[in-house]
Amino acid sequence: MKQFFMILVVLTLTILVGCNSTQNMDSTDQNQKENRQQETEKKENPEDQKQENNQAAETNEDEQKTTNRKKETLYRMNDNWLLKPLKEETNDQVVLLTIDDAPKEYAIEMAETLKVLDAPAIFFVNGHFLETEKQKNVLKKIHEMGFAIGNHTYNHTRLTEVDSKTQKQEIVKLNDVIKQITGETPKFFRAPHGANTDHVKKLVADKGMLLMNWTYGYDYFKPYMDAEKLTEAMITGKGPEAGVDYSLLQPGANLLMHDREWTAEALDDIVKGLRDKGYEIADPHTIQLPE
Repeated sequence: MKQFFMILVVLTLTILVGCNSTQNMDSTDQNQKENRQQETEKKENPEDQKQENNQAAETNEDEQKTTNRKKETLYRMNDNWLLKPLKEETNDQVVLLTIDDAPKEYAIEMAETLKVLDAPAIFFVNGHFLETEKQKNVLKKIHEMGFAIGNHTYNHTRLTEVDSKTQKQEIVKLNDVIKQITGETPKFFRAPHGANTDHVKKLVADKGMLLMNWTYGYDYFKPYMDAEKLTEAMITGKGPEAGVDYSLLQPGANLLMHDREWTAEALDDIVKGLRDKGYEIADPHTIQLPE
């Protein structure tokens, strides 16, 4: 009798465990079915998926902006357009990379090269290269990649040859366009040909932008419209065929480049060559701005 009772208990427990397992399996199957249904609904509703992707992109963009805002201010720019450390312990063996006339044709390629190299830069843009949706999307992507965006006037006008009203329009109009595309007003300004006026200097300061020229650049001289020659000139600071037979490379140097085919081709070697010489690539977001 006792043995019969034990067998009955074992059978009861076995049935209970089996029922519980079946319920768990049914629950798992139901969850998997619901997940598959949700995935199917996403595929059948591309607008929902698009909205989800856009929200993710906006989150990444906001995170990038927050990261840039949190960066410590390490350098100031002196009257010779060189970066100087604000603190003695800050590395002074740095160079600043800047790219003008973007996004004309090769800007996104250059940005992707720099991103792979983890090399920051300022892209100084012109308004007449931002008049199509494709061009605007290129600038938006460069900004979302974390690069600083600078104002290089709307029409690449030589500001010393136009009246003060036009000078203001060239700067303010482009600021508005950049903000519309990126959500941020540019913090850096470079005049075409480096030609500034007193009116421009005051306007730029009033707008909270840092006025900037450069210490050297060679890609706009015909002899250096060649990737190999340009690479040598940029990493040595010498441009004999442009009348510079001595090196302009020094700590804090502000390097000028352009959105050009030969510069895009040379960019990877230029960055690596400068680093091989012991120079760090300065982050524009760590440069002191006007108060």
